[in-house]
Amino acid sequence: LDVSMDTWNFAYTCLVSLWLHRFYVYSAIAFGISIWIVIQFTTTKTKKKVTEHGEKSNGNPASSEETEDKLVNGYATLQAKEVYVAGVKVFYGSQTGTAKRFAKGLAEAVISLNLPVEVINMGDYDPDDCLAEETTSRNICVFLVATYTDGQPTESAAWFCKWLEEAANDFRFGKAYLKGLRYAVFGLGNSVYVDHYNTVGRNIDRWLWMLSASRILTRAEGDCNVAQSKHGSIEADFEAWKAKFLSRLQALCRGEKKPCSGKCKKGKCKSPGKQSKESSDREHGASEYENAEAEELFETSSEEEADAEEAGGTNSVVDVEDLGNIMSHMKKAKSEVATRSSGSHPVLDKGVPGVAFKIDGLIYFLFSGYRLIGSHSGVKLCRWTKSMLRGRGGCYKHTFYGIESHRCMEATPSLACANKCVFCWRHHTNPVGTEWRWKMDQPEMILQEAIENHQNMIKQFKGVSGVKADRFEEAMTAKHCALSLVGEPIMYPEINRFVRLLHQHGISSFLVTNAQFPDEIRNLEPVTQLYVSVDASTKESLKRIDRPLFKDFWQRFLDSLKALSEKQQRTVYRLTLVKAWNVDELKAYADLISLGKPDFIEVKGVTYCGESSASNLTMANVPWHEEVVRFVQELADLVPDYEIACEHEHSNCLLIAHKKVRL
Repeated sequence: LDVSMDTWNFAYTCLVSLWLHRFYVYSAIAFGISIWIVIQFTTTKTKKKVTEHGEKSNGNPASSEETEDKLVNGYATLQAKEVYVAGVKVFYGSQTGTAKRFAKGLAEAVISLNLPVEVINMGDYDPDDCLAEETTSRNICVFLVATYTDGQPTESAAWFCKWLEEAANDFRFGKAYLKGLRYAVFGLGNSVYVDHYNTVGRNIDRWLWMLSASRILTRAEGDCNVAQSKHGSIEADFEAWKAKFLSRLQALCRGEKKPCSGKCKKGKCKSPGKQSKESSDREHGASEYENAEAEELFETSSEEEADAEEAGGTNSVVDVEDLGNIMSHMKKAKSEVATRSSGSHPVLDKGVPGVAFKIDGLIYFLFSGYRLIGSHSGVKLCRWTKSMLRGRGGCYKHTFYGIESHRCMEATPSLACANKCVFCWRHHTNPVGTEWRWKMDQPEMILQEAIENHQNMIKQFKGVSGVKADRFEEAMTAKHCALSLVGEPIMYPEINRFVRLLHQHGISSFLVTNAQFPDEIRNLEPVTQLYVSVDASTKESLKRIDRPLFKDFWQRFLDSLKALSEKQQRTVYRLTLVKAWNVDELKAYADLISLGKPDFIEVKGVTYCGESSASNLTMANVPWHEEVVRFVQELADLVPDYEIACEHEHSNCLLIAHKKVRL
């Protein structure tokens, strides 16, 4: 008790003393604050002098860094100067050597600014491996690209442009894939060829923008036609652009943040005020050719497809510059469809490449990367084909069944479908229907054109960095066909003839159906492997997930599984797990397995395909691989005749096999 009293007395005495001498305490605090203010003022003034000195050094980053180093030694409070530009990479795609010469000239100018620079032939560069690294490298990427015959890129730039186009239109990359990459584009062309003037430069600029890369300077276009060249020759055009680029580069070295001089929208770049005319000239080459730009309807990212669909197809927001081109395509399409179709059903017209038309409401859909065949078929190159061509891994079919991905052709004889699944990776840009109402093409023609188109897409990889020569040669002969591209292949009336033709050509077949055509399943001749999509295990969840068009969809679904059990061939259930939608119905799934008795069960987590007005799925609905594994383990426990056979983690997929097929 005495100790406690002594402690209290001591604390009380200290508090009283502080109160009696509070004037001195306040004075000490005020003096400390004054000293802090003086130090801050002195430091700010010193930094300002450093900045002014750096500007007098013509934006030379090396000079600024040297000054900063001296100040660091003299003032311990200063930190090392931030590097805003680490270097410049100059990419060129040249056929005659002009772009290469310009690239070397630009590199010499950049070196004079004491910045590291690298000149890169686009044919020797692997964008799949390296381009994403530029999002964090603090480098400036410059693209000097020529437009060659018929608006195509030069041979050295062909693969780079192909990859960039597919990345910009592939939802798996995401619209922010190149966010952080800073770039500038100078195109080389000839305005004599009005329809294809500087097409490649414009495309690269747009595709980079679609992937969220940042322009540091509005695109410029050099013109080999001296009569129309803005500065009298393509060399003069380049020198004028180079001067502006170097000025902008020096500004970036000083830390200026503004990405470019104008407003960017829909892949275009517009400069305000005094630069508006200059920007317009850069956009179209020369004012006399502004109306001559003949761009195709550009392919959009998955997010932009969703926006277009939500706005009502053709009513989506577009640039005024694109409006004329879009309307001309629509008028042409309307005229051609009207002459070829007497009904109101979806028609795919080969006359307008890459666009599917539906008379009702004139809804136009764009198929990115598809090669349309005839009136209702299509073929597309799978990303796993490209991966295995370059000596990398294959898809889950390679792991599960030994299918070589580089020799696999992904195709369909029917782009139409009877479901509108919430996870449809085409966002329902393919036609739908419950019966065949299209002009039918012969299976011989479909197969011939499918193989030719597939080979032509493979040929684009010749000489591409990383492609294995032996695999390239093998890929020219398709040995497998995955009839699961999009739509419902079994709807095609001549599907049996088509499958027989595949087998006669030594091509194995995996056919996928959505379990809405039980009679067609019974009448189907044997394929190498027959799939049925089992996207849910109850009537309510199937209606919610697949959104089938048939009113008797559940009975059709059950009848399709019964028909599958009668097939004397290898059969597969394909389960797509949608988190919070269909992962809690294990017992019902087990009952469906007993009904169809498949040889294999593939269980895969849903792939998120971007936002869409047609679906409210988000990344939260994509199960983790561990969750898929746990689901498969629990399901396997409920079906004693089956066991887990294989796993492909990259595809978030597992295989359950019947014990009778154990090797």
